[in-house]
Amino acid sequence: MAIVFAVLVTPPRFASGTHIFSHPLKASSPLLTFSRRNNLRIQTKPRRSFSLQARNDSADPPDRLISAICYFYPFFDGIQYGKYVITQFSPIQVFLQPLLPAIRVFKGFPLNGFLVFLALYFAVVRNPNFSRYVRFNTMQAIVLDVLLIFPDLLERTFNPKEGLGLDLVMSFDSTVFLYLLVCLIYGSTSCLLGQVPRLPIVAEAAERQVP
Repeated sequence: MAIVFAVLVTPPRFASGTHIFSHPLKASSPLLTFSRRNNLRIQTKPRRSFSLQARNDSADPPDRLISAICYFYPFFDGIQYGKYVITQFSPIQVFLQPLLPAIRVFKGFPLNGFLVFLALYFAVVRNPNFSRYVRFNTMQAIVLDVLLIFPDLLERTFNPKEGLGLDLVMSFDSTVFLYLLVCLIYGSTSCLLGQVPRLPIVAEAAERQVP
């Protein structure tokens, strides 16, 4: 009789010599693993990664305003690529008219762009006193500005004065400017609404840089 009782209460053995029990009342509880030495180990589920999109509603009005302003930095830095588009489309001229004083101040000193870059990166992105919402949007603006290095190098090495080459340069510069304009409108508007803008090309790079 004792042998039969021992067989009934003895948990099944697996090839590794361990017994695995699951909670009888709660199927979602972690697995309890008993080794031969009766040591208890709890296997917990891995933590889910932080999702910025899930926390976009927590942005305060000051955070939204600071984030929206940051997107003017790459636009001001790349305004020269719109020299062909601005002269042809009057709506863009009307849009830029209120921004002309700020653009003149930004372009007034050659090192202004670099100084703004340092200020945004070290005073905002690397500053834990700012929310992650502000640091992410600021980093997107910085990455977008860094990408302007490539069209600048292209213009310095390939600067035709006429013909098909000039047409290609005009098309390329206009594309860069329109991309910056769309990023400015989309990024700033989304921030003012408390949403998280994810700019194409730069969003993933910005996420990796924000701690």
